[in-house]
Amino acid sequence: MRGDNEPWWFFDDWRQDIVAKHEFNDFYEALRFYKQEWARLSKSYPEFKSQKDFLAAFWVKTDTRWCVECDDDLQQYHSIALLEDWHPVKSFENRLPYAKASGFTPHKICQYKG
Repeated sequence: MRGDNEPWWFFDDWRQDIVAKHEFNDFYEALRFYKQEWARLSKSYPEFKSQKDFLAAFWVKTDTRWCVECDDDLQQYHSIALLEDWHPVKSFENRLPYAKASGFTPHKICQYKG
């Protein structure tokens, strides 16, 4: 995904931010792909936050978009999400190692979105 918001917000139009979709029949195959994408994105984007429910956002502080409605710059995120039926994964128990962050997380959200 690519857009103004981290993937865990799930605003009404969040699916419009999807740039690629991969479907798997096996959870562990999907998890393996998620880990590979996480590693790939972490090499390109120094800032990141990932949650134990397999939602992760990566960004570069200088990558922003001017929002006319907000009259402000909004951070642009490159995100990955491992979902079950378009919802965060609940069925996998060992999720804690996936919650990590690089530090500062911008929290500007367009007040006209959502």
